[in-house]
Amino acid sequence: MDLLNYYQTVNLRHLLCTDIDRDGTLSGPNTALYQQLLQLFPKIQLQASGGISSLADLQLLRTEQVHGAVIGRALYEGKFTFKEALQC
Repeated sequence: MDLLNYYQTVNLRHLLCTDIDRDGTLSGPNTALYQQLLQLFPKIQLQASGGISSLADLQLLRTEQVHGAVIGRALYEGKFTFKEALQC
């Protein structure tokens, strides 16, 4: 968090956060982690990575005010299409 505090002083706007325990697992996003980051750094636009497996996950992230998501494995596995993801 110290690094994020520093970056916030130099106007960090976007942050890609990968939960490496969930990366590639299709086990669902770590919304608790993302909410903690957004509470501490409300001006940052957060992109989530790790565990995303469904359109419901993308919709949940949107309701949690996460601005983007890495969806590589879910796309590769055919869980949804890119077009469907853009509609979430």
